Formats: sequence, C-alpha cells, structure tokens
Amino acid sequence: MNKTTWSLVLILLSYFAMTAQTSDIKIKVISKTENEPLIGATVYFELLEKGAVTSFDGVAHFLDMPDGEHRLNISHIGFETIHTTIHVPLPSELIFYLSPGGNELETVVLQSTRSTRTIQKIPTRIELIGAEELGEKAMMNAANISMVLRESTGIQMQQTSLSSGSTNIKIQGLDGRYTQLLKDGFPLYGGLSGGLSVMQIPPLDLQQFEIIKGSSSTLYGGGAIAGLVDMVSKTPGDEPSLDIMLTQTHALGSTMNVFYSEHYGKLGLSLYGSGHYQKEYDSDDDDFTNLPKTKMISFNPKIFYYPSEKTTLWLGVNGTYDERIGGDITVIEEGKNDIHQYTEENTSKRLSSQFVYTTQLDSIKSITIKNSVAYFDNTMEVPNLIFSGEQTNTFTEATFNRETTRTDWVVGANIYSSNFDEEENSPLQRDQKDITYGLFANNIYDLSSNWVLETGFRTDYSKDWGAFLLPRVSLLFKNNSGFSSRLGGGLGYKIPDIFTEDAELLDYNNVLPINKDSLDAERSYGVNFDFNFQTYIFNDIRVSINQLFYVTAIKDGLLLNSTNDGFYAFENASDVILSKGAETNIKFSYNDFKWFLNYAFIDAQLNYLPRNPQKPLTAKHNAGSVIMYESEIWRIGYETYYTGSQLLSNGTETNGYVLMGLLIMRNFKWGGVFINFENFTDKKQSDFSPLVLPPHEDPVFPEIYAPTDGFIFSVGIIIKPFGNEHH
Repeated sequence: MNKTTWSLVLILLSYFAMTAQTSDIKIKVISKTENEPLIGATVYFELLEKGAVTSFDGVAHFLDMPDGEHRLNISHIGFETIHTTIHVPLPSELIFYLSPGGNELETVVLQSTRSTRTIQKIPTRIELIGAEELGEKAMMNAANISMVLRESTGIQMQQTSLSSGSTNIKIQGLDGRYTQLLKDGFPLYGGLSGGLSVMQIPPLDLQQFEIIKGSSSTLYGGGAIAGLVDMVSKTPGDEPSLDIMLTQTHALGSTMNVFYSEHYGKLGLSLYGSGHYQKEYDSDDDDFTNLPKTKMISFNPKIFYYPSEKTTLWLGVNGTYDERIGGDITVIEEGKNDIHQYTEENTSKRLSSQFVYTTQLDSIKSITIKNSVAYFDNTMEVPNLIFSGEQTNTFTEATFNRETTRTDWVVGANIYSSNFDEEENSPLQRDQKDITYGLFANNIYDLSSNWVLETGFRTDYSKDWGAFLLPRVSLLFKNNSGFSSRLGGGLGYKIPDIFTEDAELLDYNNVLPINKDSLDAERSYGVNFDFNFQTYIFNDIRVSINQLFYVTAIKDGLLLNSTNDGFYAFENASDVILSKGAETNIKFSYNDFKWFLNYAFIDAQLNYLPRNPQKPLTAKHNAGSVIMYESEIWRIGYETYYTGSQLLSNGTETNGYVLMGLLIMRNFKWGGVFINFENFTDKKQSDFSPLVLPPHEDPVFPEIYAPTDGFIFSVGIIIKPFGNEHH
C-alpha cells in the first residue's frame, strides 16, 4: 500500500475506535436536607450540549456518552447549582447532593399542620395555593378572595344575597358554617361576619392558601367539620419590597392595593392598605343591582421583632370599614317613590389584633404563644326591618413543639370565646355567649422511609354544650417512583348559633334565638382517601394526577323550620347529612405551558328527609380546564368551568352552565400590565330564570345558583419599584 492508502486506513481505524469509546451512564440527584430523590433536576453537559431531566427516582440517563472528561452542571429550582467535572466511563451510578438555596424560589413552609415538614412528608392531605396562583386570581378579582376559592376543585362559593353580595364557602357540598376560615392560624371570621367575610378580605398581602378538606378539629377546634382554609400572610424578606396594584372594571369598580415590607436590623415591618369602590351595577336591566354600590377600606400593619436568631415576636392589626347598598337602582340613584322602595343597606366595621411569640428552646424544642381579639359590628337594613349587632371573639393558645429526625410532637392548650350582642331595641334578643377550653396533642412518626403515621387527640369543653372528644389519624405511603397515598379520618363538632345560610336568607326576620336547653351541638365523622402519581410522557411532558375519595356525615344537623305562629325555630335533624364524592386533578407541564384539568362529584344527601334528596344548591357534577402559558415576558391563561344542574329548595332542577375567562399579562422590569375577560360568554342566572320576582315595591328574591353579574372586563397595572422577597 502507498502512503495515501495507509493514511486513510489509519484515519478510519481511529474513527471507529473513537466512536466505539462511549458509555451509558446514570447520574442520581438527591436533596441534601431531605435525603430524598429530586424530581425534575436538570443535568447538562456544557460542551456536548446534551442534557436530561431526572425522573421520579432522581436519576438522569445518558446513552453513548463519549469517554473522557466532561464539564457538568446540575440545577433545580430552589437549590444551589453544582458545577463540576466528571470522567466517563463511571465506575457506578454517580450521586450528587443539592443544597437548598439559590434565588429562584423560596422554600414553602406550611403553617396549618404546625410542623416544619415539607408537604411531601405530612400524612394530612393539604392543598396549597401558592403566591404565583394567588397573583393570577388577584388580577381576576382584586377586591376580595372569592375568585381564589371559587376555582378550587370541590369548593363552591354560594352567594346568599343579590343585594349585598354576601357569599359563603361550601366545601364538598356542606354549608359555609362548617368551614373554618383562618388568617395566619387565627379564627378571625365566622358567626355574624360569616357571609361578608369572603367579600372583605383582599388578596394582595397573602403569600399562600392552605386548604384541608374533612374534619380538622384536632388542631383547630370546633367548626372545621367540612375543612379549613388558612390564609398565610406575607412577611418581610431580606430586601425591601413594595407592590402597588391598580384595577378598573368596565362595571365601574375601582380597586387599589398597596403592600410594603422591610427589615430594620432586629425589627421588621409590613404595611398593607386596600381601597375599593363599586358603583351600583345592573347587568340584566331588571332595575335591581347585580353588584351593590360599595365603599370599602382595609388596612393591616404588622411589626416584627427578632431579639435573637431563636426568637420571633410579631403584632398585627386588621381593620375594615365596609358600606354597601343594593336593591332597586332607582332608589339608590334618585330616592324612593310609590313603586321604587326596596334597598338593602349593610354597614360593617371590623377590627382585630394578632400577637405571636415563638422561641426555640434548643435544636429540637420550641414554644409558641398567640392571642387574637376580633371585633365585628354590622347593621343591615331593609324596608321595615333592621338587624344590628356586635360580635367579639377572643383566642389564646400555647403550644409546645418537639421535632426529631423521625417524630414531631405538638402539644397545646387554648381558650376560645364568642360573644354576640344584638342591638337592645330588637324585638327578639338573640344574644349568645360561648367559651370553650381545649387541650390537644398531635404526633407525626416515620414508621419507615415509605410509611408515615399521624395521630392526634383533642378534648374541648364548653359550659353550655358539654365535652367533645376528637381523635384523628392519617397514614401516608410514598415511594421513589412518583407514587404516594394518604388515608385519614377524624371527628368534629360545631356549636349552634343563629348565623346559618337559612337565617341569612330571611334577613334574620322572626328567627328565634338558640335554645340551649333543647338543642344539641352538631357532630361529625369523616374519612378521606387519596393517591398521587407523577411521571413523564414523551420524555419532556410531566404529568401529575391526584384522586380523592371522601365521606363526611353530620349528626344533629342544625335546621331552621317555621312554627305555627309565623316564627322560625332551630331544631336538630332526625338523621344525618351525608356528603360523599370524589375529586380528580390532573396537571400537564411542557416547557412554558401548563394544562390543569379537574372534576368534582358531590353527592350530598339529606337523610332526614324522605328519599334522601340531594342538598339544594349543590351541583353533583363540576369540571374545569385551565391552560396557562408563562414566560418571563408573558402570562396568558384561558379557563373553562362547568357547573351541573342543581336542585332548588322547592325541588325544581336548574340548568347547568359553562363559564369562560381569559387573562393576559405583560411583564416588565418595573411590574406589569394586564387585562382580564371574566365570564366573557356573559352567562348569568337571569339567562335561565329571573333574579327578582314581583311586586316591584316588595320584591321576592329566588335562590341564587349561578353568577348574577355576567361578563366583567378589567384592566390593571402592577408596580414593583424594588424587591419582591417574602418569607
């Protein structure tokens, strides 16, 4: 062979030798603090421009990797990135440990369980609505939190008054009085303020929502039969933060929200203020308001003190003034005449304080002392009737926490009082005072790396209603393949008061006071079972599925029945209220796109009535779809929600309906601008049946089962001059 031929042969041999020198490798990524596989970590070889995402066992697979040294980057949102060099072939699977940190996401700390565990290691099923989703809902409705809850699976926002807009939270078909609404763990709402509370809580100063469905009485006492919603506030971050949000709707609703926070050495400060004005709005031209004329101002300053790294103390004040008038448009704008006479006026004032002291005794033990005082005054006036009263609630609690590697203990005691005073000139004096003492203990124990057990027990004692023994147990199974399951159950109770949906619909007219001698407290038992599974399809589409099954039974349910002399008296139901059903949530993620699908089946039966009918105003079938596109510049969301037919109290079956919404936001360095088309198909109850029945001067208002305001178009601007870090 000549030199040229030999050269070609050597080149070919070298080529085949080089292509043959490849290896298949596995790289495993583990969380350093949790010592668990990290799902969705990015493993990337710089020079080869080759990357992969870790699966549910935390492993990234690479085929035909050239032998030799390669520069490697490993990253995950919320963790510090690793930059290193490895040599291929590997002797075995290579393991890297990522430490929490980085500046992309903050660590999510759950408050509802009173534990510092991550949500993946808590047997109690908790649904988390984070800051990002809260921000989206705030753009859809900047005035209050109704939109946040309305679009959560299995939760219905039940409007009880067309004129005032009062709305209650219904979880899994159960009335609003069975859901405990908390802020930072404090029971500031309920009772007299129940129907207006949801409409008076603006969302901009909230960091996250934590929702527990089913009895949660072990940690939070009476009232949490259907579940609880805990709204967690923003707190000062490492850098100053200022958020300003201005919103305007085509229905002449204007809202301004301002939140500011900053650290000053050992002191921290957060200031929040909100103002909302809504002009009277009649969307269906029936001469009655679909949105009442409203003036509302809210403020919430907090002071934080950090005397040492182990101790935190904070003090906060919540205040709201709300004035709203709805009803006949002509009366509101021009005054009364012979035909136009009906209005409903509500004036309410809310003031509450919160105090929290927490100190770490050593590396595993801590104590927390907290107190709140909540005052609410409301006057409601309709023609020939005034209902007015004041309610004061106090809450004091002390807890001891002990957290080790395998077990967490929470032991505590609390005192809760509720005092309602009706205006003295009322013909029916319905004052009520209750005080409840509670002792509780809760334990979370790692049986193994796959099994976690949670047990709890509470004893509450009320002078007028007796003792309540409330056990609770939950079991979590999880593995490293993306599967987990939870099974739990417990008991609950609710002390009777006059503030039920049925009484509110009557404007409390001729509703007799609670008779403590003839009534029993409501009691409940319930069980939840769910499973979660996550995987990848086509290598880059992430899918997560959550399926929940539940059953809750309420014994001695509080009913309001008419008497022979024209009054209404409370009685205990002769049989149980039984709510059972299922909830399905599916999420697809691909690059900047997300697709959420949900379905809820709610079978809420009134077993004390013949043939166990479905509870009125409770749709058996609800479904939703949300498609989101999120990049650094744009945020676009398209929503579709279906609500099935419902039964009215008279047995009439309503029409089902579909709502659609579109949100578009453009981000800038200084903030963003957005437009929102809420219910842009303009579906409303008056499309199916009238919202107001004659006579005009003394109207009758049918039950509300669908939206009343129709299409709402809004535009807004969010200004963030500096900083956006919160803990």
